[in-house]
Amino acid sequence: MKFINIGYGNMISAEKIISIVSPESAPIKRMIQEARENGMAIDATHGRKTRAVVFMDSGHIILSSLIAETIASRLNE
Repeated sequence: MKFINIGYGNMISAEKIISIVSPESAPIKRMIQEARENGMAIDATHGRKTRAVVFMDSGHIILSSLIAETIASRLNE
């Protein structure tokens, strides 16, 4: 199993990632809010600005303070 560092020592399973997107659009913001309400959001930003949203195959949404390109490059290493 391969793990990817998404910032501040937080790791996620590379095999479980569906997509990595920017949190700027209104539909993504709504999805984040719904996930928070349903207990499916995991905030791994350590209080910093959310710069990437990672969708997992379990339905969880993980918030990261790293940009999507950084996470994607770590995934492709």
